[in-house]
Amino acid sequence: MIRMTLDEIAKVTGGRLVNAAPSVAVTGPVEYDSRKVAPGGLFAAFEGEKVDGHEFAAAAVAKGAAGVLSTRDTGEPGVVVEEPLAALAALARAVVERLPGLTIVGLTGSSGKTTTKDYIGQLLGRAGTTIAPAGSLNNELGFPYTVLQATEETRFLVLEMGARGIGHIRYLCEIARPEVGVVLNVGAAHIGEFGSVEGTARAKGELVEALPATGVAILNADDPLVAGMAPRTRARVLLTGESPEAAVRATEVSLDERGRASYRLTYRDKSEIVRLAVAGRHQVANTLAAAGAALSVGMPFDDVVSALGEIGIVSSRRMDVFTRPDGVTVIDDSYNANPSSTAAALHALAAMRAEGRRVAVLGYMAELGEHERAGHEEVGRLAATLGVDRLVAVAENARPILDGATAVAGWTGEAIFAADQAAALEIVRGELRAGDVVLVKGSRYRTWDVVDGLRSEEGRP
Repeated sequence: MIRMTLDEIAKVTGGRLVNAAPSVAVTGPVEYDSRKVAPGGLFAAFEGEKVDGHEFAAAAVAKGAAGVLSTRDTGEPGVVVEEPLAALAALARAVVERLPGLTIVGLTGSSGKTTTKDYIGQLLGRAGTTIAPAGSLNNELGFPYTVLQATEETRFLVLEMGARGIGHIRYLCEIARPEVGVVLNVGAAHIGEFGSVEGTARAKGELVEALPATGVAILNADDPLVAGMAPRTRARVLLTGESPEAAVRATEVSLDERGRASYRLTYRDKSEIVRLAVAGRHQVANTLAAAGAALSVGMPFDDVVSALGEIGIVSSRRMDVFTRPDGVTVIDDSYNANPSSTAAALHALAAMRAEGRRVAVLGYMAELGEHERAGHEEVGRLAATLGVDRLVAVAENARPILDGATAVAGWTGEAIFAADQAAALEIVRGELRAGDVVLVKGSRYRTWDVVDGLRSEEGRP
């Protein structure tokens, strides 16, 4: 964070200075985990369901924190506020206002947000100091936390925006308004909250509505609901995709035996072949969006092409492909799942060369509301249609995946139910042999325990 005194922080947040002189300055980062506090930093104490951060205020100061942002006087130097999330938002807003040379890139979408944020961060990192931290820091806490990592040296700030309702993205944009807004896609993620994909599109489009007239909206030309957001923004629109209407366009797409895409990237009068090092046909759309963001802020085309060929996985459990010493290949995409992202992962599994069998271990997909059963059955049908040899559904809520698969005429694969992650791991590793490819995916219900078991059993080269 930029240097600010506790007195300035109190004024910005509407809080009350306690146990400290007004001139005491915060010169380090803001943290809400006391274990990560650095000298000169600010510790934000939140009162959670299981842990009360106020109890760690003294430990944070002992580690070197200059002060504590809290809702009650902890006896340590700091600022007492009524609502810590609102205070963090106000503080983040003040930091942005004091960094006029900062370019903010915001992105949203139903799937691929974190991966594409990582790609944009890697591209822009070649052009200047860039903040794009690993992980999905895209909510009311993670968003301002990310903003507060910016300093006077930061040139680009890449912010992921999640939404579970109308107005969520608009609120985030009020904290830090992007100049470049990227919308990847509109799918069935969180459809239980939005009611329909049209409702999801209304919410995601709040990003382009917030852009200034001098900004740029990067929109997916291949998704009609995203391309249809163009009239909702004052900003210049830059379309990306494989459609002829796309200004940043991919043609001649092909996949190698590891499922990694190559394509011809065209922008204005320039064209060059891009060879990706990351797996999945869907990475074409993600990298096009990243390229659009980089080109829109002036990064040279040749630099973008070079960087695209070198980008890799930053955030864990997102299309992380590794081959064990015994010849089994594992696709760890276990961080989260919805019908769209699971479909992309299944297509990636199908595209990879497999001397043995293709195995999909799929967990429950959350937040689908009344579409829950249909969404799981749809995924099962796709797995069977793509020729998955062994399909393992983990836990009762995921059982409809098997119903969808077995309803596909002519499918000769195995449909297996596992009561929990431990059972799934035993089922999978008991049958593995060299040449098999295993995909693991689910909605943060610890489906990743299966991957961790597969890693620890054989190790990783």
